[in-house]
Amino acid sequence: MKNRITTYLDSLGKKKLLVPYFTAGFPTMGMTLQYIKAAECAGCDFVEIGIPFSDPLADGPEIQYASKVALDNKTTLNQIFELTQKVRKHSEIPLLFMGYYNPFLAVGVKKFLQKTADSKVDGLIIPDLPIDESTEIRNLADKQNISMTYLVAPTTEKKRIQTINNLTTGFVYAVTVTGVTGSGKKFSPETDKYLKMLQKSLNHRFVAGFGVSSPADAKRLAKYSDGVVIGSKLIKIIREAKTQKSSVTDIEKFLTGVRKSLS
Repeated sequence: MKNRITTYLDSLGKKKLLVPYFTAGFPTMGMTLQYIKAAECAGCDFVEIGIPFSDPLADGPEIQYASKVALDNKTTLNQIFELTQKVRKHSEIPLLFMGYYNPFLAVGVKKFLQKTADSKVDGLIIPDLPIDESTEIRNLADKQNISMTYLVAPTTEKKRIQTINNLTTGFVYAVTVTGVTGSGKKFSPETDKYLKMLQKSLNHRFVAGFGVSSPADAKRLAKYSDGVVIGSKLIKIIREAKTQKSSVTDIEKFLTGVRKSLS
């Protein structure tokens, strides 16, 4: 079976990618499913599903909070696999897991990837796993037809960018600012310069993330990239919603606005 991510990217043309991130189990697993449905209705291209972790080093306060709530809810990997199986009952939207390496290691990398494939998940992002230590998981993922997405940052050396370009099997995730994730980060002319450099250096599609909090942010970053990832802002919208039910409407409305800005 073809990988949904690579198949989609092959037929993308000039369309810009919109990739939302939701923490599995925040505020509940049932609501996570509703947000994924809302994201597809809003015209999103892929969905990143965050696997909650007790020590999320790269994440800012919003995603840390979401992880804590999910863990307090006793969210397990098996429940997350069940979530993606439920998504597949009504949708073929490409799905990625984004998570730290320790939970995968605890299960066993081979077993985790087998379950990921069985649950019809298409890609994997592991922010705390250096690319030169990822050979085993990359080879196993390849056998399961799971694409690997790696991160580059403004501080990444050009030689390493080329290594990432050579080994990525999906798209590249371009971190736009240094530090942890979070909406409201300020973009500068240096951000544009960095993204322009990536346009010249990469022969994979790449999306820009960390700090996207408005349609205007998305439009700006997509000028020199293939699209955007939005995470912390969505967690913030969920937290500020009057009710869980209204949070679904709020998410769809916001993402629809971002989709329009990318058209």
